[in-house]
Amino acid sequence: MTSPYPEWLNAPAVTPVLDEGDGGAPQKNLASTGDNDDRLLDAYSRAVAGAAERVSPAVAFIEVRKKLPQAGGREIGGSGSGFAFTPDGLIMTNSHVVSGATAIAVTLPDGRAFDAALIGDDPDTDLAVIRIDAARLPTVALGDSQRIRVGQLAVAIGNPYGFQCTVTAGVVSALGRSLRATTGRLMDDVIQTDAALNPGNSGGPLVNARGEAIGVNTAMIGGAQGICFATAIDTAKVTLTQLLRHGRVRRARLGISGQNAPIARRIVRHFGLPAASGLRVLAVEPDGPAARAGVESGDLIVALGAQPVSGFDDLHRLLSEERVGQALELAVLRRGRRLALGVTPREDVGR
Repeated sequence: MTSPYPEWLNAPAVTPVLDEGDGGAPQKNLASTGDNDDRLLDAYSRAVAGAAERVSPAVAFIEVRKKLPQAGGREIGGSGSGFAFTPDGLIMTNSHVVSGATAIAVTLPDGRAFDAALIGDDPDTDLAVIRIDAARLPTVALGDSQRIRVGQLAVAIGNPYGFQCTVTAGVVSALGRSLRATTGRLMDDVIQTDAALNPGNSGGPLVNARGEAIGVNTAMIGGAQGICFATAIDTAKVTLTQLLRHGRVRRARLGISGQNAPIARRIVRHFGLPAASGLRVLAVEPDGPAARAGVESGDLIVALGAQPVSGFDDLHRLLSEERVGQALELAVLRRGRRLALGVTPREDVGR
């Protein structure tokens, strides 16, 4: 049976040998130790080089032109990365790379250049899909981000500052991180890595030793060292399926604005609430789902469909595509009473 681990993890231990000149005292075989160190280094290098060789031909350099309303409509240029995931020209990248672009150009590692069309983008997960008119493209296999482990090899490939097909390597530093998108929604299950990312890496693949994409590189912490993030590939699979089907990601909405609010401990105990915070409703959209359900300004939302709501992030997670048109119970606290209101979320068509 083939081991799932790199061969250097299965390397035999160095066996002490007897040095004849020391009266039989056990000594380490220095030559064997050195050989083993070389094997460790070679195995790591082979893993990184092999992943880079498999993936780099599918990594695209993306250049865009955008108009800036705040600059009087003046056009500016920008660039990023992406990678082909189907041989007929579909390329995944970041929403912030291509959103609002008036022109998108793609250059492949073999030198071919194409104009690209935007299929759809989702700022809430910072993902987008574009298409070029090409066939038989090399592709990156999509892996399984639920199977990755902290400490495993992670290789990032992209075009930082326009330097095409740059390879950096590190490890998966942490799993299940949360990152705030530009829209204000919270992105969950984000991968943290210390594989170096720079401006221009956005949209490139984060891959494992087999060359499978486990994430889409999306952000770094400015001023920090080795704190970089990638949207998990399992999240990307769900998003790209909807982008290909609808051109956007379908989500449900209630038609309210609000803010996170703490709940007094005595109220938490009295109603047996699972959290000490909820979502305070500040305004209700006329004729929206919440208004039809009888939600009022000042209500404190504490649950939706039997799932606790401790704030806007919980509500956003619960208002998925499956909730559109589904009759749900909305639990609110109002003037010392807990009310159960029937609400049917609508599709969010704000984008």
